[in-house]
Amino acid sequence: MDPEVTSQEPEEIAPVEAAPEQEQEQETAPVEYNDDELKAIVEAVIYITEEPLEPKQIALALRQDAKRVDETLARLVEEYSSASRGLQIREVAGGYKMATKPEHHEAVRQFVKNLKPGFKLTSAALETLAVVAYKQPITAPEIMEIRGVQGGGVLKTLLDRKLITTAGRKNVVGKPILYKTTKEFLVHFGLKSTSELPTLKEFEELRRLAFTEDEVPEGTEGPASAAEAAEQPEPAGDAAAEA
Repeated sequence: MDPEVTSQEPEEIAPVEAAPEQEQEQETAPVEYNDDELKAIVEAVIYITEEPLEPKQIALALRQDAKRVDETLARLVEEYSSASRGLQIREVAGGYKMATKPEHHEAVRQFVKNLKPGFKLTSAALETLAVVAYKQPITAPEIMEIRGVQGGGVLKTLLDRKLITTAGRKNVVGKPILYKTTKEFLVHFGLKSTSELPTLKEFEELRRLAFTEDEVPEGTEGPASAAEAAEQPEPAGDAAAEA
């Protein structure tokens, strides 16, 4: 008898998949740029980004070593500090941002005024902003006591402009909302942090340069200037509750 022949199905060969570790290495492997290429790219991303870019953001996005990004930023800052440059790259609010140089602000401001309306705040809004900046975190009743006038509408204006934001509630009767300045405030005034806030006299000069002052609406009379408002003593008590 012929031996019994049995047929066997050929075994399927499973596709070889890359190990998760290998995929992660491929995704995080540094992209190779020479020094000039990296400098040009970093310059470009700072130029197109409105918010200040942190070095670690740049390093992660471009898949570069953090130390190399720091060195590239230092080179750009130095190059843009040349008197022949109309722009500068500087550290603002923990990141790097491209902006015009202070010595050209007046000329640039005059040019911009011919293009669009300026960024305007009333004297009441500027006084309130000064109080928040120097006394933060602070509640609306405390601001009212320092300024001597009601200021609910002014606070809304500053919130809408994103110059201040809420910072929780104070643990007193009524739990009034606390207010503090924002990152936008730091960017607008070119500060790294609130520790760099100018003296009250310097603040007045910044107010004159950065904003266009409107007439103070009737019934909102308070301190004659933002500096005077900020120099007012702390409120005597915390019992007032915010409506």
